[in-house]
Amino acid sequence: MAVEHLEIERKFDVDETFSLPDLTGTAGVAEVRAPVEHTLEAAYYDTADLRLARARVTLRRRTGGVDAGWHVKLPASAGARRELHSPLGRAAKTPPKAVLEPVLGIVRRAPATQVAALRTRRLVTELVDAEGRVLAEVADDQVTGTALPAGPGEATVVTTWREVEIELVDGDEELLAAVSAAVVDAGARPATAPSKLGRVLADRLAAVEGPALPPTEPAAPVEQRTKGKGKKKKREKRDEDAARGRTSSAPAGEVLRAALQLQVRALQDADLMVRTGQPDGVHQVRVSCRRLRSTLAAYRPVLDRAQTDPLREELATVGTALSPTRDAEVALAHLRELVEAEPAELVLGPVAARLQQAAIADQQAGEADARRALTSAAYLQLRDDLDALVAEPPLTEAAARPADEVLREIVAHTGRRLRHAVAAARDSDHAEALHAVRKAAKRVRYTAESAVPVLGEPVRELVGALKGVQEVLGDRQDTFVTRPLCTQLGLQAFAAGENAWTWGRLHALEQARCERAEQEFWLRWPQLRPALKTATA
Repeated sequence: MAVEHLEIERKFDVDETFSLPDLTGTAGVAEVRAPVEHTLEAAYYDTADLRLARARVTLRRRTGGVDAGWHVKLPASAGARRELHSPLGRAAKTPPKAVLEPVLGIVRRAPATQVAALRTRRLVTELVDAEGRVLAEVADDQVTGTALPAGPGEATVVTTWREVEIELVDGDEELLAAVSAAVVDAGARPATAPSKLGRVLADRLAAVEGPALPPTEPAAPVEQRTKGKGKKKKREKRDEDAARGRTSSAPAGEVLRAALQLQVRALQDADLMVRTGQPDGVHQVRVSCRRLRSTLAAYRPVLDRAQTDPLREELATVGTALSPTRDAEVALAHLRELVEAEPAELVLGPVAARLQQAAIADQQAGEADARRALTSAAYLQLRDDLDALVAEPPLTEAAARPADEVLREIVAHTGRRLRHAVAAARDSDHAEALHAVRKAAKRVRYTAESAVPVLGEPVRELVGALKGVQEVLGDRQDTFVTRPLCTQLGLQAFAAGENAWTWGRLHALEQARCERAEQEFWLRWPQLRPALKTATA
């Protein structure tokens, strides 16, 4: 079983003449211990197209030092990297299945083989406080990195360099900043590469990543060169367009590809959250699937539906498989908060304990269900197909049109679908009618979010208005899970001889929440309609 370690460090490039300054007295450092030398040998593994490196993940087998074993370093978040440690074992040619499992959503069915080797002569200096606690370690590394041939006939590339790493142990960010400033004053420079492996594989990474996509930030309005009588009129039109958010833009196909690339990356990051047991991972996978489905549906004018509709169906299948897990998680968390807020005299029997037991059971079952869904052959194939979609989107002739024109039409189309859904819900007593409105609102929002960089502020305001509507309708939809759950748990409590009165009260509170949400939506809708109109004007 992997052991997790949180790594908070800063890296610096240094010359051969660099000397570590005396850090005694720096931010609480009472003693600088004598350096201890280690020789580290590490083999790095990845797919042929360097999927792990491109995803900011490192997988290595290291010997020497105090933490020999298999290491999986995950992408940095809030200045820290999570690192999973597993024992060395006997496997060396390829990573063990258990080591690969957390990154299966990145590697998928591609073999992971050795792509690089690093040999490091490391001098570790511990910085200690007055109580003897190790606050940080300063590692002075002399590194020899070898990039193995990517294919037959290619050469092995060897790189050597020296760097300094400062890693927190029991110290804080203030100490890290102070020590970093001290080594910079002594001649160190912030590292140019994010990792040792990134430095060794820089050329291969540049080759497989290809040219960068065009920026999706709004471009400056095109300077219109005009002469004679039409000059003032065209300048006024340009100013009006700029005020509305209209800008010059790349072709619609390029903007679409950039949006798809971001959304596929978001799905990959969410997949990694689930496999490494991070909170909210299942929810983020579902959100990513919904965004991709909405984008593929909304951009049908510039995409070949014959190729993208099957992907939408597969994305829906993934979302459906994860729905029970996420719905139960949200419902139980809400009911537990509801019980905590109730006066003690209104909570009869072991209500909180029963909810906690249900939450634990559902969490265990949900994690197992999620992992099954994300390791299925169909899901892994879907992930491959999505990568292929980003690499070569099946574009139609309309993809060459200016993005601002196409996006305005797309947002307007999804807006009309939302208005039709609202009109149908107004004339219907069926509970699913407002749920259809919620789904239509999500499509408008996801489409509008991808259009903001091109269409500007009016669409940004529309996104904000839609978020509020989604929250209200989301609260309403949640009660369609919490109310049956109250009934189920209440019956179980009654069968066990417990007082079930509180379960009935919770059901009534959730019924009232549903009714309030419906009223709130109908109050908000008239305020949303102008935003829809302005965004597509």
